[in-house]
Amino acid sequence: MGSIDEARLRRKKRVRGRISGTAERPRLSVYRSGRHIYVQAIDDVAGSTVATASTLTDGFEAGGLKKAEQATRVGGMLAKVLLEKGISSVVFDRNGYRYHGRVKALADGARQGGLQF
Repeated sequence: MGSIDEARLRRKKRVRGRISGTAERPRLSVYRSGRHIYVQAIDDVAGSTVATASTLTDGFEAGGLKKAEQATRVGGMLAKVLLEKGISSVVFDRNGYRYHGRVKALADGARQGGLQF
C-alpha cells in the first residue's frame, strides 16, 4: 500500500469513529475507483445495505459524460431510490476521500435529488 492509500485509510478510520447510520438516517458511503464511483446507504445498527447506486448500475448511461457529471447523476439515482423508500435524511461518509471533485459532485447530486445532509 502506498502512502496515499495509508493516509486515506487513517482518515477513513477517524471519520468512521464519529458517524454511524440508522434505519431512519442511513450512512451514505462513497467508494471511488479510477473509472467508476459507487455509493451505498448503510444501516449500521442492523448491519445492512438499504440502497446502492454506481456507474455500473443497470439503466445508467454514461455516454460522453465526464466523471464528475457521472458522479452527480449517480447521487441523483440514489436519492430517487431512497426517497421511494421514505428516507429523506442521511449521514454523508466520504470514506477518507477529500470532499472535492467526484465526491463533492456525488453529494451535490444527492442533494439536488432531495436528500438532506
